[in-house]
Amino acid sequence: MSKLFIVVGLKAKAGTENVLRQDLSVLVEPSRNEDGNVRYELFEDQDDPGHFVFVEEWSSAEAQARHHEHGPHIQHFHANGASNIEKTTFAHMLKRVV
Repeated sequence: MSKLFIVVGLKAKAGTENVLRQDLSVLVEPSRNEDGNVRYELFEDQDDPGHFVFVEEWSSAEAQARHHEHGPHIQHFHANGASNIEKTTFAHMLKRVV
């Protein structure tokens, strides 16, 4: 079992920046409390408002998969808030080199 690090960039649709900011913000605490979560942080680009970046660390790929596929707060977001995302600007699953 090895740790998994993830960074994901999401760009809000024009005019939905505030709504998406709120919808993404409410994902943070429940995600941090999930079994296997080590780190779960949300950032916003200072030079590009509405461009959000998640930085995640999970104890394993399995823990992250449970979060993404079965977390009720994530499922609720996909059903109700994801429509405010214009695009995913990047998504990287990383492994530590050193």
